[in-house]
Amino acid sequence: MPHRGEGPPASIEKGLPHVTAKKSATKGLITTKTYGMDYLKAKLSKKYTRVRLRYEYYDMKEKMKKISALIPPEFQSLSYSLGWCARAVDSIADRLIYDGFDNDDFLIGQIYALNNADVLMDSSILSALISSCSFIYIDTKDDGYPRLECIDGGNATGIIDTATNMLTEGYAVLERDETGKAVQEAYFLPKKTEFYENGKLVETFEHDAPYPLLVPIIYRPDARRPFGHSRITRTCMDITQSAMRTLLRTEVGAEFFSVPQKYIVGLSQDAEFDNRKATLSTFLRFSKDDEGDKPVLGQFQQQSMAPHLEHMKILASLFAGETGLTLDDLGFNTSNPASYDAIRASHETLRLTARKGQRTFGVGFLNAGYLAACIRDKTTYDRSAFANTKAAWYPIFEPDASALGAIGDAIYKINQASEGFLGSRNIKRMTGMESDAE
Repeated sequence: MPHRGEGPPASIEKGLPHVTAKKSATKGLITTKTYGMDYLKAKLSKKYTRVRLRYEYYDMKEKMKKISALIPPEFQSLSYSLGWCARAVDSIADRLIYDGFDNDDFLIGQIYALNNADVLMDSSILSALISSCSFIYIDTKDDGYPRLECIDGGNATGIIDTATNMLTEGYAVLERDETGKAVQEAYFLPKKTEFYENGKLVETFEHDAPYPLLVPIIYRPDARRPFGHSRITRTCMDITQSAMRTLLRTEVGAEFFSVPQKYIVGLSQDAEFDNRKATLSTFLRFSKDDEGDKPVLGQFQQQSMAPHLEHMKILASLFAGETGLTLDDLGFNTSNPASYDAIRASHETLRLTARKGQRTFGVGFLNAGYLAACIRDKTTYDRSAFANTKAAWYPIFEPDASALGAIGDAIYKINQASEGFLGSRNIKRMTGMESDAE
C-alpha cells in the first residue's frame, strides 16, 4: 500500500533509499519529486506482510493462536478456520455492482466493456476491500487499444496526489516466481512506463497520459490515510482468533459431554477393573465381597455446552457490530425477515458503508477511464473535461415484488407533482430494472 504524495519526514523514513527532488530552475521551488523505484520497492516490502495477512484471513488460512495450557495433548493438533472475515468482505463486494457511466461523453464505458468490465470491477473492489486499496494497471494491446488489469495492494505502490487521487509515481510487480521473488516489474511515471525483467530494463513505453498508468482504487480514504482502510480490521482479526479458540474448547467439551465422568467407591483393591471397557460397556456386574459389602457407583454432573455456545454468540455479536452485519449473517438465527423493508432495515449500517464504497470506488474507476481515453485517442485530455462523468451502480438491495409496488406508487405521485422528474435512468437506479421501451 503506497504512501502519501507529499512524502514523509526524513526522521521517520530511516532505512529507506535516498529520495531525490528536481527543483525549478527559475524560482528555486520544488515542482516535481522523484522518489525512485528503489524507494517504492522498499515501501511496498513494508506493507506486503500486512496485505498477505489479511488475504490469509479472507482465504481462511490463518492459523489459530493457541494460548490455553488446559487443552489436553490429544487436542493440540486440531485447527479450525472461520469465514467471518470473508463474510464481512463479500457482504459489501457482492452489493457493489457496476452499471456504466452517466454523462459519458468520452465513451470510457466502452473501454471497460472491451476489458471484461464485470470481472475487472469485481476483482478491483474485492481486492480493495481486503487490502484497503487495489490498482488498475493500463497498458496497450497489440492493436494499440487500452488494456486494463487489476493488481492487488500487495504488489503495487506509489506516491499519491491527494487532490486528484491519482499517482505521481508508481511501482508494480507484474509477475513473481514460486519463491515470491519479483520477476517482472514496472515503474510508472507521467508520459512513460518502464518495464523490468529480473532487475534489468527491457522496454520503455511512452504515452500521452499526463499521469502514471497505475490508478489506485481506494476503500474509505481519509486525510491521515489517503490509501484507505481494510474491511478486515484488527478488531475483526482478534475476534476471529477468539472465536476459533472457542471452537477448540467446544470440541474438547463435547468429548466430556458425550462421555460424562463416572466414579466407583468401595471397590476391592484386588478386583480387576478396566476403565475403557467400563466406558464402552452397557452393563456392569459387581458382586458382594466376603463381608457382604458392595461398591457404590456414581456419575459426576454432566458438562454443559451452553457456556461455549453463549461465548460464541457474544463474539458473533461483537463481530456483527464491527462490520455492520447481523447475527443471521454469521449463522445465528434470530429472526426470519422476509420483506425487502425488514432486510434493508436490519442492514442499515451495511447500506451506508456500501454507499461510501460506491463514491470512493467510482472516483478510481473514472480516473482509470480518463487515462485509458488519453491512450486510446492519443491525446492529453484535461482532467476537468471529465468532471460531469460519474460511475453508476445498481441498487444495493434489490427490491422484491411488494417493494416494487410501493416504489411504483411513489414514482407516480412524484411525477404527478413534477412531471417527468423521475425518468428511466432514475427508475433503474431505484429498482435495477431497465425499460424495454424503445
